Amino acid sequence: MPFGLTSLRQRLMVLLLLPVALLLLGLGAAGFFFARDRLLDQWRDSAILSLSRAAHAVDMRLEQPEDAVKLINRMAGLAPGSVQEWEELLARLPGVTRVKLILTDAGDPVLMPPNGGLTPGAGMGRGRAFSAGGPAAPGAAEGMGTMRFHRVEVAQVTSPRLDAAVGAETVTLIFDLSNEDKRPVARLEVVMRFAHLLEDLRALNWWQSDNVYLVENTGRVLARGAEAHPLGGRLGASGDAFQLKVLTEVLSKNSGTILGPGHPAREVAGFYHLSRAPWSLVMLARGDVVLAPVEQFLKAYVVAGLICVGLVLVLIFMVTGQVAGSVRQVCQAARQVAMGHYDDVPVPRRNDEFFRLAHSFNTMVAGLKEKDYIRDTFGRYVDPAVARRLMSRPDATLLGGEKRKVAIMMTDVRGFTALCDTLSPEETIGVINRYLSRFIEVIQRHEGIIVDFLGDAVLAFFDSLEQGEAEAVRQAVCCALELQAATAEFTQEAAAQGRPQLATGIGLNFGEVVVGNIGSPARTKYGIVGGPVNLTQRIQSQAEGGEIVVSQEIRDLLPGQIQVGRTFSVRPKGLDRDIELYLLTGSSSCGGLQAEPQAGPPVNS
Repeated sequence: MPFGLTSLRQRLMVLLLLPVALLLLGLGAAGFFFARDRLLDQWRDSAILSLSRAAHAVDMRLEQPEDAVKLINRMAGLAPGSVQEWEELLARLPGVTRVKLILTDAGDPVLMPPNGGLTPGAGMGRGRAFSAGGPAAPGAAEGMGTMRFHRVEVAQVTSPRLDAAVGAETVTLIFDLSNEDKRPVARLEVVMRFAHLLEDLRALNWWQSDNVYLVENTGRVLARGAEAHPLGGRLGASGDAFQLKVLTEVLSKNSGTILGPGHPAREVAGFYHLSRAPWSLVMLARGDVVLAPVEQFLKAYVVAGLICVGLVLVLIFMVTGQVAGSVRQVCQAARQVAMGHYDDVPVPRRNDEFFRLAHSFNTMVAGLKEKDYIRDTFGRYVDPAVARRLMSRPDATLLGGEKRKVAIMMTDVRGFTALCDTLSPEETIGVINRYLSRFIEVIQRHEGIIVDFLGDAVLAFFDSLEQGEAEAVRQAVCCALELQAATAEFTQEAAAQGRPQLATGIGLNFGEVVVGNIGSPARTKYGIVGGPVNLTQRIQSQAEGGEIVVSQEIRDLLPGQIQVGRTFSVRPKGLDRDIELYLLTGSSSCGGLQAEPQAGPPVNS
């Protein structure tokens, strides 16, 4: 057996369970990688979308001062006398703590005073600053009329820093104001609370995570999660390789996602730049957290796969148990048959292959029983059809028998004893076997029942129970004539091949005998017993080689159907009277079979 698989159960476990396990493993692996990639793609899309919305929320708050400046400019314009009004209006904006507007002469650069956070002489020209709530300085921009700005743009957004006056972190937004000729005419400084810029982010659940950062373009961390206070430090300051990789991507791209090392990635990140400030929102996450649904599915799949494999194993054990039990019963029964004990196997109730196997095996056993019974009861030399016909009668299988009339035939090879003295044992057995094989074939063809072999002699009878006495005699006569012809043919072949030639004497008789099973329960033989059997042996002794001698009873049962060559009277041993015997030469009821012509005058029947 290949691979040492010696049982059906082992083969099923290897050839069925192994492919199932490999299929489940392959499907699980393919499903895991597919789901992992899809989940990572969804996380990327979700991260970018969430970060873009958060960045937009911060940008909207940064845009409020700029939108207010544009609105005031369209409504009233800017003049030296309106600086205080501008500052007061802008200071009312949510989250704004201070506003400072500095004008310059038309065509001159703006000069920011020291108290306004702008350094005089730093390439800004001359001018005067106006604080919210204070009067405008005279001569700051004399001769200037009401101006309309052509462009307002953010020049700078400072990093958050602690403002002692406010007691909180603030961010300063610096705007450059230009006229229609694109020449700067003023600079606006708006100080806003940093926490106000992050206020819209507080409503976002994911923003509460410790792994969400607001990062300056230098890598400095401005805020982390829900904390509004800058932490200082830089992203990747601890030397974390993945954070350094994220910082590199943040400094070179506007948005994106990054996968860390490992399969699946141990860390993932997403980032998005703000459009109104040099800041970026960065989200870091652990890979196992992002892929937790996939891992949970994988665990559930493994459990389900193990359950499936277990069920397949249970089914294999159940099926192979039933199969092995049925096969074991058949094997045991087969061993019993080999020992000569014909035991049936139980037929299963289920209508499947084993039902048909058990049924076929029992049919085979029944056939073997019948063949053995035929062999033991009727011998090997009874035609099977005749044997079955005999067995169909209830009394045929019982020890003992019944009296009835039958036709009896006995044959004997003349001079065979002397011939054996000239041949080796092998040659003797070879000659007699070839001779008897032809005799057996002819006798069975005429439905004769061979009772016994007596050396080179054969005793057979033809039963009259089914077809009547005349038919039994006719079969015996025809069989004797054909045996005579077969002997002549055998002799011619032997002469041509240089083998010994044989001559057979045949005797036919008809009488009442006991027909039945003779012997014991251990060994029986279907045969005949009675005086007519002994008389047939005496009649056969009167026949010379190549002759067929029949009794008066044979001739009387076939009037006008047989031809005889001569008639003679003998007193057989054991009888106190003479009997008439006839030399058979032919029969009109046997298809023209004729005996070899004999010396002496013919006697008409």
